[in-house]
Amino acid sequence: MLRPGRAGSLGGNLRGPCNEVRASWIRRMMRLRGRGNALSAEVCRMFTNFVIFFVFLMSLLLVIDGGCSTNRFSSNQTGPKKKVAIGETDFDRLRRRMVDIQLRGRDIRDARVLAAMGKVPRHEFVPADLRSMAYGDGALPLKMGQTISQPYIVAYMTQLLELEGTERVLEIGTGSGYQAAVLAELVPEVYTIEILPELGEQAAAVLKKLGYGNIRFRIGDGYAGWAEYAPFDRIIVTAAPRKVPQPLIDQLKDGGLLVCPVGRPDQDLIVVKKDEDGITSRSTIPVRFVPMTGEAEGQ
Repeated sequence: MLRPGRAGSLGGNLRGPCNEVRASWIRRMMRLRGRGNALSAEVCRMFTNFVIFFVFLMSLLLVIDGGCSTNRFSSNQTGPKKKVAIGETDFDRLRRRMVDIQLRGRDIRDARVLAAMGKVPRHEFVPADLRSMAYGDGALPLKMGQTISQPYIVAYMTQLLELEGTERVLEIGTGSGYQAAVLAELVPEVYTIEILPELGEQAAAVLKKLGYGNIRFRIGDGYAGWAEYAPFDRIIVTAAPRKVPQPLIDQLKDGGLLVCPVGRPDQDLIVVKKDEDGITSRSTIPVRFVPMTGEAEGQ
């Protein structure tokens, strides 16, 4: 059994397994010399000195580390890894990149929409454990099976509303509150309805914390709209009914636009226009939204 190493003087009194290795190599070289090995005496001497130096160096390192450990660096690798926090300046950079690549790099051309998307802090509207993904090119999950839409879809739907800055807008499906925040950057009045109380209250708290004072909140079924404040210049729906609810069309002002995902399971994003000649609609792109619940489920 090998005896544990002990720290002595560094000049040549180290004992233990490391020192025995050095002695073994020296004895082997001496035997080779005695047998008339083909190596010259000078080469043998140089090689022996190299081995002695190498063993001495390793012994020195082991003494410094406190013994012959086979996992010498393990003490520097223990403990949980720290999660690196993302600061506001990092979020600002990610948001600018989102606007440049995901929006401007596609077909979002409305300068006011681009400016609003570049201003609203999307990371404030997602769960804390998903904040690092807030500016990624995709939707993210919320509570109760809901989602916050992909940034591009938020910008695209907002652009379809053709906002000039004076409109009153009704949003059906507050969700995280992110779409309402983007709208509030563009128009003086936003009205938003959420059928899930916990989700609606959370969104209202975030929006108020961020200083949005031009948004009215309501907990209820958005299928029936908000007749008290009708008519609206624009209506945007962020959940998919099988067809556009008639109460929303009724509450749309003449000359107004309504943007809504329609269909199950396949969905299309449609734009409804109401004018003196009646109602017209057009389909834009295929989408995937959560189904509209409440009265819409009976359609």
